Amino acid sequence: MNSPQKLQTEISNNMRFLRSWFQRPLVTGAVSPSGKALAHKMASYVNGDSTAPVLEIGPGTGPVTKALIKHGVAEERLVLLEYSLEFCELLRQRFPKAMIIQGDAYTLKQTVGAMMQQKASAIVSSLPLLTKPQDQRLSLLKEAFDLSEEGAPFIQFTYSAASPIPLNSSSSTVSFSAESSSRIWMNIPPAKVWVYKKQTAL
Repeated sequence: MNSPQKLQTEISNNMRFLRSWFQRPLVTGAVSPSGKALAHKMASYVNGDSTAPVLEIGPGTGPVTKALIKHGVAEERLVLLEYSLEFCELLRQRFPKAMIIQGDAYTLKQTVGAMMQQKASAIVSSLPLLTKPQDQRLSLLKEAFDLSEEGAPFIQFTYSAASPIPLNSSSSTVSFSAESSSRIWMNIPPAKVWVYKKQTAL
């Protein structure tokens, strides 16, 4: 793709995101797609050599999806769960070999559970988690772990300095570890990536 085409695609992606944000700000969460530095950082936590599916939730126009493929994840391994019908149609055009599912990520097991032939090797999320109540975020993480292989990461970006998943909640029904990247200043706005893994009892 030459430079004018790249610029046109980026402008188109930004316009789609901006329109979606104006229509549903609490669903879309961001006013522009993830930048390349952030997308590649998120993808770097995924095992590109595994044959198990990678579930991406809230892929939007696909910048993280593209980074996952560049990282070595075969397009056929990708399961993309997106709420917006418009974005789903765009994703089908851009990633025809991936499985595209339209639905609500906050009912994760109900929405994709029956369609997952095997457990995921990673779940990559671009959801605006901080727009949701704490208990709903913890429930999402638990359902994500239930759909994942043992030790698989749940990867989430945030613009906040704090973890978008509460780390010391008395209402949590699952034990997990958490680590974060350094702040990615090249993204607009700057962001961090958090990686959560389920801890099993000894």
